[in-house]
Amino acid sequence: MTARDDRLKAQLDRAGIGGEVAEAAFDIDAVLQIWRRKVVKRELGLRALEDLGLQMELAELDVLMAVSAPVNEFGEASGEETMVSTVATRLAIDPSRASRLTSQLIKRGLLRRAVSQQDARRAVLELTETGKQAVEAVRSYKFLVLGSYLKDWTMEEIQTFLPLLERFSAWSERAACPSGPVAEEIAKLRDDLSQQENS
Repeated sequence: MTARDDRLKAQLDRAGIGGEVAEAAFDIDAVLQIWRRKVVKRELGLRALEDLGLQMELAELDVLMAVSAPVNEFGEASGEETMVSTVATRLAIDPSRASRLTSQLIKRGLLRRAVSQQDARRAVLELTETGKQAVEAVRSYKFLVLGSYLKDWTMEEIQTFLPLLERFSAWSERAACPSGPVAEEIAKLRDDLSQQENS
């Protein structure tokens, strides 16, 4: 533990975050930073495309997944008709980018435009048979890889891990609205930075 970490631990302690919890936070952050770098690089997705011989960009694969909208990824809204605006919303991308990507996939025969069953004036997106095969292959690949890793875990470990992972994933929502002593320490950090800039 460096002197810098000691100062950080003291700051956390002032915010009511004890030493053991602070140590755990450091350890969790280290694992998350390594994981984040791998996720940002999209290593598994790139490997899936390469291993399956699929000639497409990850962004195109994302669009196919958004149109397919598996329930485990997109929730109950997955049964809705999919328009370009739906793809943009599901992927949190600009509508013009969603439009460009869907047009590319239509040209390549992975998507098609169809008439909405709810409103004949509206065009919806559907996977072609080739698009469905690509999505199913990638999803199979992903779950074969994940399943092969998890098969060495006990069911007790999995049943313990999943609710804790879900609980932990909610931390970013709480982090967006810090309160109490944490908010006070953050205000001090901001004030210190402001004073440095003005000196």
